[in-house]
Amino acid sequence: MRLFFLYTFALAVVLTACKEPEQPPKEVSWTPEKSTALNKSIALEEELDIRMYLENRKSWKAQKTGSGLRYFIYETGTGPKAESGMLAQVKFKISLLDGTVCYATDSLETETFEIDRSNIESGVQEGIKLMHVGDKAKLIVPSHLGHGLVGDMDKIPPLTPLVVDISLIALRRK
Repeated sequence: MRLFFLYTFALAVVLTACKEPEQPPKEVSWTPEKSTALNKSIALEEELDIRMYLENRKSWKAQKTGSGLRYFIYETGTGPKAESGMLAQVKFKISLLDGTVCYATDSLETETFEIDRSNIESGVQEGIKLMHVGDKAKLIVPSHLGHGLVGDMDKIPPLTPLVVDISLIALRRK
């Protein structure tokens, strides 16, 4: 009798432990056209967000470049114009459109980078080349010119336009 219960219990465990085999995942049919459509949708949504942001800042006389960068030079300097390959010394504050500050130089520090030859966002690289020493500007950097699809894995979320308040302090040849 004890053996009968043991076999019955073992059979019950085996039967309840077995389940239907998992179905293979359905194949996703992703095409270049779907990718293009998704990118256009993302770009359109960002464009609307940036327009709304600027609509609330009518005093900014922002201009738009062919890449989608918006810039507004709100204080004009008298120094030389920035060029590719120069070392640019800057002060900056990087914020999200909602005003959240992500990064900024301290009041007593500056950052130096080589224009077009550093890992600084391509939108900032483009914007700095529109400036002269002494200029202060606001750059609205769409995500494709900033941190793109993944953000910076720290303070800047994926697919996020940035507002960069930047002052060009000095330039020098490398």
